[in-house]
Amino acid sequence: MAYRPKDTQERILHRLKIARGHLGKVMQMVEDDQYCIDVLHQMQAVREAIKQTEDVVMANHLESCVGASKKAISEVMSVLDKRHG
Repeated sequence: MAYRPKDTQERILHRLKIARGHLGKVMQMVEDDQYCIDVLHQMQAVREAIKQTEDVVMANHLESCVGASKKAISEVMSVLDKRHG
């Protein structure tokens, strides 16, 4: 069964741990002098994990601090995805 974080803070920490794992892998790959393209692929995984974490933080901010509706949050996140895509 897949891990399901219970609340927003747990979701954020879970995603940051994923990013940390990917970053650790990048560091190990560099230390092991692995093929540059493979290192770059792993670095993309780090970037994507951070982006997903940012998305969770932004959605939480819009909901809890700004009081935005689910529809408004979805619209803002869609714009951000296209901009950073």
